[in-house]
Amino acid sequence: MEYYGYIRVSTREQNPERQFVAMQEQEIQMKNIYVDRMSGHDFSRPQYLKLLKKLKKGDVLVVKSIDRLGRNYREILDQWQRITKKIGADIQVIDMPLLNTNFSHENLTGVFISDLVLQILAYVAETERTFIRQRQAEGIAVAKRNGVQFGCKKRELPEGFDIYYQMWADGKISLRKAAKALQMNHTTFYRRCVERKKIEENCNKK
Repeated sequence: MEYYGYIRVSTREQNPERQFVAMQEQEIQMKNIYVDRMSGHDFSRPQYLKLLKKLKKGDVLVVKSIDRLGRNYREILDQWQRITKKIGADIQVIDMPLLNTNFSHENLTGVFISDLVLQILAYVAETERTFIRQRQAEGIAVAKRNGVQFGCKKRELPEGFDIYYQMWADGKISLRKAAKALQMNHTTFYRRCVERKKIEENCNKK
């Protein structure tokens, strides 16, 4: 049986020292410690994949915290199943011993207890994300009812817009010339003209 340690740090985090210290306290040999450094956008983990090839049934993988195994609970659950069920190795989580699979508790195995705890954590995390999205949607709905507008705030129309809009609508000036005279982007000028035309049409219907 071998003990292996896995350390993952992002480019923001930079310093893996705390995780190294935790591994040394568990008396894991340096040759059995695998380290990945990556950005938030790139989650390829060459050292982790190399470690998985080394892991055998009965070995123990030690991580400081459960989030070292993945970016979210879905990914963590996948890796958990891969290590404990497919490979048959144990997992030891330094920051949360309740998740350790390499122990027995009365008539229940450590794997069963840790699987149950992990499923509960995943459920709580997913439920919290759902509640957050729901609260955000409710907050936006209330704000809209109170007249709050979302999105980019439109710039005030430049002085003389009405004159050049009318000239453009009458065919007396080209779109680009009108926009240039107002120091506006021609696509912005056209969009605001369309908006103005719709307002006029709605007013005429009343």
